[in-house]
Amino acid sequence: MLWLVTKYLITAAVVVLVSEVAKRSDRLGGLIAALPLVTVLALIWLQVERQPQVKIANHAWYTFWYVVPTLPMFLAFPVLLPRIGFWPTLLACVVITLACFWLFALLVRRFGIELL
Repeated sequence: MLWLVTKYLITAAVVVLVSEVAKRSDRLGGLIAALPLVTVLALIWLQVERQPQVKIANHAWYTFWYVVPTLPMFLAFPVLLPRIGFWPTLLACVVITLACFWLFALLVRRFGIELL
């Protein structure tokens, strides 16, 4: 149980760090947020918990493919925000991401990569 609490605290600290840095510097906050910190932590947790190497490698592999269709959201958000406000923009970006993910999954399926 202590290990689980430790994982929660360290992982939450990363999110808090990003939001606190972003308050002071847009660029530095964005840079830290763009780093694959959560993925690196997940890979570390999997290694420490002695998961098989194939599981750890698969996590990295699928993370790569799942990141690609999220990228349009980061372009749409700053465009939509001043036009429709925060919450509608956030909802629109979720929909955009889901649509991009679905279309991307259909595209890469043609190359033998199964994401769905």
